[in-house]
Amino acid sequence: MMINNNANAVSLPSHKYIIKGYGGESMDELDRSIVTILESNGRASNAEISRSLNVSEGTVRRRLKKLINDQIINIAALADPKKLGYESEALIGIQVDPGKVEDVAQSILNLQYTKWISITTGTYDVFTWVALPTAEALGIFLRSQIGIIEGVRKTETFVSLQVVKR
Repeated sequence: MMINNNANAVSLPSHKYIIKGYGGESMDELDRSIVTILESNGRASNAEISRSLNVSEGTVRRRLKKLINDQIINIAALADPKKLGYESEALIGIQVDPGKVEDVAQSILNLQYTKWISITTGTYDVFTWVALPTAEALGIFLRSQIGIIEGVRKTETFVSLQVVKR
């Protein structure tokens, strides 16, 4: 990597990168380009992707099949909770007793209103994003669902005022 001190810019070498996945799967520049297109337009057809990347539709189809089979990407619908009647979204930081982090995360995984869960470092051991019909329902959820999980020591809730990007 070369650093241009005059412009404070970082330029990367021009060679192609091969990224190894968790299971040893390889992703090359074409795979990464396919993923990038799908991240911006999850409904892009194989034909659209192939035209955009100047490769055959069969190549895109094979690459997508491998990316899905190797669990590098997931194809899923991302709903807008507000349009589904969920008016209260929040990020919940959870402090957990030592040795209970995975158990707590697994317990949260089974709760109806959770959208994602992450085990983290820092003040909170687990974060979860939730969407509920009302602020009152959020309060009930915190007390009757999260608060009773064995190993939960403390929670802090950050209520979303506006989602800028989903």
